[in-house]
Amino acid sequence: MSDKKIENVFQLDGQVPLKTAIPFGLQHVLAMFVANLSPIAIICAAAQPALSTAEIAMLVQNAMFVAGIATMIQLYPVWKVGSKLPIVMGVSFTFVTILSTIAANYGYPTVIGCVMIGGIFEGTLGLFAKYWRKLISPIVAACVVTAIGFSLFTVGARSFGGGYADDFGAPKNLLLGTITLATCLLWNIKAKGYLKQLSVLAGLTVGYIVAIFMGKVDLSIIFADGLISLPKFLPFKPVFNIGAIVSVCIIYLVSAAETIGDTTALVAGGLDRDIQDHEISGSLACDGFASTISSLFGCPPVTSFSQNVGLINMTKVVNRFTIATGAVAMILAGLLPPIGNFFASLPESVLGGCTLMMFGTILFSGVEMLAKAGFNQRNSIIVSLSLAIGIGFTTSSEIGLWAYFPEVVQSVFATNVVAVVFVVAIVLNLILPKNMEVKSEDK
Repeated sequence: MSDKKIENVFQLDGQVPLKTAIPFGLQHVLAMFVANLSPIAIICAAAQPALSTAEIAMLVQNAMFVAGIATMIQLYPVWKVGSKLPIVMGVSFTFVTILSTIAANYGYPTVIGCVMIGGIFEGTLGLFAKYWRKLISPIVAACVVTAIGFSLFTVGARSFGGGYADDFGAPKNLLLGTITLATCLLWNIKAKGYLKQLSVLAGLTVGYIVAIFMGKVDLSIIFADGLISLPKFLPFKPVFNIGAIVSVCIIYLVSAAETIGDTTALVAGGLDRDIQDHEISGSLACDGFASTISSLFGCPPVTSFSQNVGLINMTKVVNRFTIATGAVAMILAGLLPPIGNFFASLPESVLGGCTLMMFGTILFSGVEMLAKAGFNQRNSIIVSLSLAIGIGFTTSSEIGLWAYFPEVVQSVFATNVVAVVFVVAIVLNLILPKNMEVKSEDK
């Protein structure tokens, strides 16, 4: 294989042989698979009346199918919907708190109604992003990306320790995470050429094999649901509750800010240039309208996945065709239960061993964006205050500060560092004078 063909994986539209593209695409699927399914499990667990095991399994299958379709739309836009960037889509964690509350109080069909209308709301906002895009200045976007990095550290640590299982922090889990992380690091050190960029796949492979010998993988589930099963369309009839819809639309605004941050970080770190307005617009439109498609299959909203942005920033592999092979794998996972079950059997500790480093690159991208925006007095105040309030007011020990606020406000901000950072940064960017530099007096 020529060096030119290998180098094309670092080009957005370069021609890459299928056998070269598949490992890189598979790496993205492995990096997001568990995180794509976890929100569904959490929301369904809160639903009243409770969903059956068969219904939850059906939704998990649908989630992979929808994630693959949404990723393909980002890669290869339909009209103005899609960014034409290597953005990997998946079920969003941002909505877990509010949708769990709605599922518990109004039932899961009401969740579907909220996701459907909220998706149309965000998608429409995305189409008109050029009229409000300036509100998200470079310093605001940098704050959001940095906040995303901070917010993901605990997610990575949770996965490293075994996720939300009863044996969280058990020595076996920590050992498995350490082996996976060590494999990623050693691969980065020892591998040559383009193979160096497959460190995450190497870590996940070694970690998975070790997990089998440790008894952490249940191989019996792989063929438990047959060989082929089509995604079920409209498994729940949507129910529309105005109050619940308004609450979810607010969260869609937060999700939009995260998407802007993710997309900006990807372009800055993966393509080494500034984001363009039509890319922001297309990315947000896909975020919203793909979420509406997701609701038609009974699933929560989809959004850009920060861990995959981190993977791209770490590997610099931005080729659309390469990422598309991963999207096809997700679609197949939604059609072929054995594929989905195989990926679902990946232990959380293995995933955590890889995501720690990936999440770190998101924070690093944020720091780079902060430096590019400039460390003048005005920007320093925006960054300092937004991060101080965002991180300080949403830590587990301080969320009581929100106790006297309305329930809607609590659900949006109490535990969401990105939402608080976004709002504070926006407000400060609007009210602070444009020039705050101290000027020396002429003598």
